[in-house]
Amino acid sequence: MDKKEQPIGFYDSGIGGISVLAETVRLLPNENYIYYGDNLYAPYGLKDEKDVIERSFVCGDFLYEKGVKTIVIACNTATSIVVRGMREKYSIPVISIEPAVKPASEKYAEGDILVMATKATVNQQRYKDLVERLGAGERVKSIECENLANLVEQGDFDAPAIRAYICEKLAPFRESGNVCAVVIGCTHYSFIESQIRDVAQKLLKGNCEIFDGRFGTAKHVVNVLEQEGLLSGRKTRGTVEFYSSKGAEFAATMKKYL
Repeated sequence: MDKKEQPIGFYDSGIGGISVLAETVRLLPNENYIYYGDNLYAPYGLKDEKDVIERSFVCGDFLYEKGVKTIVIACNTATSIVVRGMREKYSIPVISIEPAVKPASEKYAEGDILVMATKATVNQQRYKDLVERLGAGERVKSIECENLANLVEQGDFDAPAIRAYICEKLAPFRESGNVCAVVIGCTHYSFIESQIRDVAQKLLKGNCEIFDGRFGTAKHVVNVLEQEGLLSGRKTRGTVEFYSSKGAEFAATMKKYL
């Protein structure tokens, strides 16, 4: 097969990365895609570093053996832990995602920036270095949402338990004065963006604009494929294949999130 016509591979600990996949499909509808959800081991944010590394390479090997032309790590937790190792192992581009702190800080010179992410993400040096490079240390408030991805993984994005959890996590910032931005730092949370926005705007003071890294990541996929000469020349709409560590039956259900 012509390398240009090989599929683009995505993986995440569960359904969260489908939010990044969907945005990429919107930008590149003629590409073929393979998505691997490690749902049996979701979410990664609750696992230790060793387990995230092990599971990430299981996912990466699966996609590489399927003949993808690039791998997209559609998981903030995995990115912060394994992206360097994956780039060393695989002889294809490996694209990662990170919390959209940069666009939030560039748009708003003043005000607090709340970053909702897993404990693993906000405690990794990669994330800390990002905040330091932007000189936004005093404004960025990291919120460890250790169980939120697990709630989203259940598939009911309007569940009262999700709204209650968001309220609990944002309530301490009710009197902070000015929350200019809320950064979605886990791809699972993209599916509940409307709930996060609604709670933030009702509880907090400030613009509370939502920033989501999935948009920048999808654009980066386009840029990398252009630079590498890997954009498909297909004139018809491409296909999307879903796989899951939970098996084919569960993988078939993930199509509804695209």
